[in-house]
Amino acid sequence: MATKSSTRVPLSVTGPIDCPYEGKEMLNLPQFNRGTGFTAEERDLFNLVGYFPAALQTLQNQVDRAYDQYSSIPTPVGKNTFLMSLKVQNEVLYFRLLQDHLKEIFSIIYTPTESEAIEHYSRLFRRPEGCFLDVNHPEYIERSLAMWGTAEDIDYIIVSDGEEILGIGDQGVGAIGISSAKAVLMTLCAGVHPSRCIPVALDVGTDNERLLKDELYLGNRHSRVRGERYDKFVDDFVQCVKKLYPRAVLHFEDFGLPNARRLLETYRPQLACFNDDVQGTGAVTVAALSSAVRVAGIDFRDLRTVIFGAGTAGTGIADQLRDFLNTLGISKQQVIDHIWLVDKPGLLLESMHDKLTPAQRPYAASDDRWKEIDTKSLTEIVKKVKPHVLIGCSTKPKAFNEEVLREMAKHVERPIVFPLSNPTRLHEATPAEILKYTDGKALVATGSPFDACDGKEIAENNNCFVYPGIGMGSILSRANRVTDTMIAAVVNELASLAPSEKDPNGALLPDVADIREISAKIATAVVLQALEEGTARVEEIEGIKVPRHRDHCLEWVKEQMWKPEYRPLRKM
Repeated sequence: MATKSSTRVPLSVTGPIDCPYEGKEMLNLPQFNRGTGFTAEERDLFNLVGYFPAALQTLQNQVDRAYDQYSSIPTPVGKNTFLMSLKVQNEVLYFRLLQDHLKEIFSIIYTPTESEAIEHYSRLFRRPEGCFLDVNHPEYIERSLAMWGTAEDIDYIIVSDGEEILGIGDQGVGAIGISSAKAVLMTLCAGVHPSRCIPVALDVGTDNERLLKDELYLGNRHSRVRGERYDKFVDDFVQCVKKLYPRAVLHFEDFGLPNARRLLETYRPQLACFNDDVQGTGAVTVAALSSAVRVAGIDFRDLRTVIFGAGTAGTGIADQLRDFLNTLGISKQQVIDHIWLVDKPGLLLESMHDKLTPAQRPYAASDDRWKEIDTKSLTEIVKKVKPHVLIGCSTKPKAFNEEVLREMAKHVERPIVFPLSNPTRLHEATPAEILKYTDGKALVATGSPFDACDGKEIAENNNCFVYPGIGMGSILSRANRVTDTMIAAVVNELASLAPSEKDPNGALLPDVADIREISAKIATAVVLQALEEGTARVEEIEGIKVPRHRDHCLEWVKEQMWKPEYRPLRKM
């Protein structure tokens, strides 16, 4: 949200930027450095004469040069490292390069390449890129967070403890990589000012033996702290967030199965918070599913869904589907009765109650209905359930094999198959395999980008379609909670933007190349819903009147979005 300028960082989205620095000090600050893009007047005013060659470059000149350099790097991880280096040199140039080449670069700054960079975080480390909080020194939490600004300066905080990252599991202090990547997407997709986000890593140790044995590992060298001490550490962090940044939205990212939902449910009543793995994955999946159901001509009341992989993402999808269909007048129990969860033990059954998580238990199937059936065989489960929908969150490659897919296609006209595991090498099946074994009838969305297959565009079921807009809408509305009805509004908005809305052969979700426009519309839906239900505080806090008409509200949202451009510099 646009605010008054700060002497530390430029926080507004329009007008001149106040800068108290000059010379070499200024060049070392990415939010002020423009490299060869400084004008002749700026070079003189800020004592930069002699630091650069004579030629004066435009931002477009710099983008072209940076893109040439980027294109010359042969490996995805090398490209990722180059971009991270650019980010800490020149913030505007970095985001403008991403914006101009978004579709090509997206998989480099996020999944699947970012997961590889996170795996090697300690070996690729160059300089810090967020806030590191140490479970062994909780006394430093408030001091560490306070260094990022005042209550007026911060809008969004992304926190991870690194236990379940992008399908690659426990990465310890590498959690900062996913928090930073999500912060980048908040700016790139939704226009949240980069200086108004704090990426946070909670270093509670790691159970990853490879990291513990690596002499270059940068995090705490002990197993993960759990139980009461862990909870106290997280609570200390949340209470400091509430104290220091009472208007900020808190985003939980890649927490492990024992903690993700539990922490969300603990803190949802206390502040505006959101778990992308539970709610974001669920929302974008339900939006794609809504598009697929419409194309297939299925009544939501009859929908039968098998979710293969019942961790944070799988149960999150189940819950979002339950809550969304409840807003359509379908009872939650009716939806639950039509969802089957499959995990490492096979189909989750009521007899497993003590071994199931609280999130899994509502979906456990009755043992009586599964006698004489091999509940560890996905093929046998599909044969009995005859699902319309098969969703993969298992990180088990090739789990959706020919036998499973052909069995599914026997029973429904248009199988809906979403292999969502990341990175790409962990997909349950490729679009080509799905279409081949369903004779081209399947409706497909995937967790990572794939090229068109058999003339059909493949929807990328990427959380970036929803969480930046949810975040920006919550920021702009100054929501005191992120509610289920706000998420439902997001699902409806995203589904309405799918190409399949106009063309049955179109993708089930829009193109990531349009992500900024999509995020603005998602944010608008969130703002309007927050205003309608009374969770918005913006008019009270900011003293402004937000337009209620959708088109006018959309324009208001767009006016608040930061753009990567060189604005005039004003010497302090």
